[in-house]
Amino acid sequence: MYNFLSLVIAAQLFGSLFLLAAQPRVLARYRQALVISAIVCGIAAYHYFRIFESFKSAFVTDAQGGRGTYVQAVGESFNEGYRYVDWLLTVPLLLTELIVVLALAKKLQASLLYRLIPASALMIALGYPGEISADNTIRNVFGLLSTIPFLYILYVLFVELTRSLDRQPPAVRQTVSRMRILLLATWGVYPIAYIIPLYFSDTGATAWVAKQAGYSIADILAKVLYGLLIYKIARLKSFADDPDFAARENELEVRPASAGKNGS
Repeated sequence: MYNFLSLVIAAQLFGSLFLLAAQPRVLARYRQALVISAIVCGIAAYHYFRIFESFKSAFVTDAQGGRGTYVQAVGESFNEGYRYVDWLLTVPLLLTELIVVLALAKKLQASLLYRLIPASALMIALGYPGEISADNTIRNVFGLLSTIPFLYILYVLFVELTRSLDRQPPAVRQTVSRMRILLLATWGVYPIAYIIPLYFSDTGATAWVAKQAGYSIADILAKVLYGLLIYKIARLKSFADDPDFAARENELEVRPASAGKNGS
């Protein structure tokens, strides 16, 4: 768990810094999407710091070097709330940054946001009571309830959003299609991790660690990798919108290589 949490903190923190630093590499109209993506990674980095501190407080060992058997500290518990507060903030922003970077018509943007943001908040809110419950029945009920808005979000992304792709440059169309697959794949990890304690409760700590590891990996893919794809879309759309900007950017990318070749 130390290693997984450390990995996520590093990925989210430096992913956020990269997205902020990369803003001049896209046109001004697409920079808002990069800022939102950087905020998503920043929020995640902060909450993973909190999760890390909660883990260190909740589980202790007397073995030197921290390599012994961990037990729950007296009077302490691991706070799952940090993870759900993170998702409550970042999932709506993840959906927002995709819609913003596509630069859809204002009416269509508003329609998508009015549907997706409440659905994402409802999905997270319904999952939390099951997450913190020790009763498998309650966990199952709330897991199923949270699946309803989850499926609705996927429907909007795959069906409704597809109708707008014809107005995007061909390279952007392909990247957005891949991004929807990425969302489906990474978001699919969350329910899998959620149900691990239901079916592997007899393995105790192993099931708990597997769940936390699943959430951690999914957070890297759904936020950092997703943010890099948002950056790629912003670059492609910038090039398609402004050939002069594309020429300047291509010149910047070629110049260091040429200089190095001449110098050798």
